[in-house]
Amino acid sequence: MRADSIDHGTLGRGLAYIRLGSGPPLVVAAGLTPDHRPLHGMGLRFQVMQLRPLARERTVWWLNRRQGLDPQATMQDIADDYADTLRILFDGPVDCLGESTGGSVALQLTLDHPELVRRLLLAASGSRLGVRGRASQLRVAEHVLAGRPRATAREMAGMVAATPRSRAALRVTGWLMGSAFWPITEPEDLLATIRAEDQFDVTDRLEKIEVPVLVVGGGRDQYYDSGRVCAQTAGLIPGARLILYPDKGHLGVLSGRQVPRDVLAFLAQRPPQ
Repeated sequence: MRADSIDHGTLGRGLAYIRLGSGPPLVVAAGLTPDHRPLHGMGLRFQVMQLRPLARERTVWWLNRRQGLDPQATMQDIADDYADTLRILFDGPVDCLGESTGGSVALQLTLDHPELVRRLLLAASGSRLGVRGRASQLRVAEHVLAGRPRATAREMAGMVAATPRSRAALRVTGWLMGSAFWPITEPEDLLATIRAEDQFDVTDRLEKIEVPVLVVGGGRDQYYDSGRVCAQTAGLIPGARLILYPDKGHLGVLSGRQVPRDVLAFLAQRPPQ
C-alpha cells in the first residue's frame, strides 16, 4: 500500500475501518463515536488527520465497533468482534492502541485474546471509567433517548475540557452547535456501547497481562478521575509504563502532538520475543 493512500469501509463482522500509512501494522481501537457507520466527508478527513502522525511510521488500521450491536452487548462481545477481525487481517499478534472507549475494548481484547496482542497502548483510558466519566456517559444516554441533541452535545463537549473556563466555553459551543457538533444518525449503537462501558471494569484482572504496556493519561481528564484511574491501571499491570500529562484533559491527550511521539517511541523499543 502506498504511504499516501487511504482505504476505508467495513471488515469482519461489519466493523468500520480506515487504513493508511506504511510500515508494521498498528491497530487503533476507536473512541466513542456518534454512530458506527463507515466514516465519510468531514468525519473521515478529521479522523485521517488525527491518525497521520502515527501513519508516518506505521500502517494504521483504525477500527470502530460493528454496526447493529446487540443492545445488551458487553465489552467482551465487542472485543470478540475485534478478535475475529484481527484474525482475518493478520497472521500473528499486532500492536494495539486503544483511545478512550477504545482503550476499554483493547484491554478486554488483551485479556480475552492475548495471542492477538503484541504490545498494548492506552491513550486517555483505563481499566474502568472514573466516577464523573461514568455519570456523564449515562447522562448522554439519557439525553439521546429523550431526543435532546443540544443537551447531548453540551455534555460531551464539556467533559473533554481541562479547566473550568474551557469547560464552560465548550459546553456553550456544544449547546449552540447541537447535532452539528455530534451528528447522531443511528443512536442504538452509541447507546449499546455506553451500556457496555458502564459495566466495564477489569481492574482485578490487570495483573494477568503479560505484554508490554504504555498508558498515557491526563491529570485533568474528567472521564478518568483526573488521571487517577490511568495511574492505577498502569500500576497494576506488571512492568507497565505510565506517562501522565498533569495539565491535559481528555481532549488534550487525544489531540495533542506529544502522544503520537510517545506511542512511536514506545513502539521503537525492542519488541517482545
